[in-house]
Amino acid sequence: MERQTSEKVLVTGGAGFLGVNLIRHLAARGYELVSLDLEEFDYPDMADRVEAVKGDIRDAAAVDRAMDGVDHVVHTAAALPLYSAEDIYTTDVEGTRNVLAAAERHGVKRFVHISSTAVYGIPDHHPLYETDKLEGVGPYGQAKIQAEMVCLEYRARELVVPIIRPKSFVGPERLGVFALLYDWALDGHDFPMIGSGNNRYQLLDVEDLCDAIALCLTLPEGTVDETFNIGAAEFSTMKEDYQVVLDRAGHGKKVVGFPAEPAIWGLRLLDRLGVSPLYKWVYETASKDSFVSIEKATEQLGFEPKHSNKAALLRNFEWYIENRKKFESESGVSHRVPWKQGAIGLLKRFF
Repeated sequence: MERQTSEKVLVTGGAGFLGVNLIRHLAARGYELVSLDLEEFDYPDMADRVEAVKGDIRDAAAVDRAMDGVDHVVHTAAALPLYSAEDIYTTDVEGTRNVLAAAERHGVKRFVHISSTAVYGIPDHHPLYETDKLEGVGPYGQAKIQAEMVCLEYRARELVVPIIRPKSFVGPERLGVFALLYDWALDGHDFPMIGSGNNRYQLLDVEDLCDAIALCLTLPEGTVDETFNIGAAEFSTMKEDYQVVLDRAGHGKKVVGFPAEPAIWGLRLLDRLGVSPLYKWVYETASKDSFVSIEKATEQLGFEPKHSNKAALLRNFEWYIENRKKFESESGVSHRVPWKQGAIGLLKRFF
């Protein structure tokens, strides 16, 4: 039986991909829920379960309104890598400070901060541990490190601030860069990959991430008031994991490796020209191993991921198949819409 509670949780970024999945997850466990987001909360299945506040985490008044009567905060709101450097800094760093300050003023019990494994940059060893050096790539990676430093300031002031560093996560409502793979698969194309695809690249199902967050809301304060890597326990090479999507599409297509160095140089050029859907951290790391140790979360939180990379990708793909038509004319810079394919879209005719 799931734990039931009358505690109230504010989810910043509640209308986003992680936000809505987390709201559904916590609603099933009896939490009262508030969403704070720049976007409208447009999920009919949860409309009567959520107090939706439309506002910016950089706006102190909006944050104060959303924080009223809240027991816990889960801070998922962030400006993603395709935003401008200024928006990334003001949202991810100054906005995080704004939400933490409001949480302290309102006497919030716990503040779960969703960071990223982008804080490790382009590492020289694997697996990565929570104690490894932090070296963010680009404005997003750097801002995520700075946001963690702000969290540590408030942790030192005795606010309980679990920090979660998730791997790239997928699941229902997730589009963004993964829409490239799903779109090419359904249209019957081979899928190009930077490098051979023989590198191991750990992903994460959003349901497993929500489980980790829920553990940080319920376990003793001394257990959770730390930093945790979260990722899938079972993963293989990128080529093997992504191939399951092409197999499910049923066109007999394959993942096709592309020599890493010329591909990366080409993407750097497209990035400078503003016609690439991939940002620096993606294309600079896509051909390399990328996986973290989840030993600390497993031992300290009892975290047990249910989904492998393959299962997570397929669960997301099934949702995409059912909902693709809704997004045919949409694109943007969030995870809830497909990212513009730009010049890479022209390559479809060759695959």
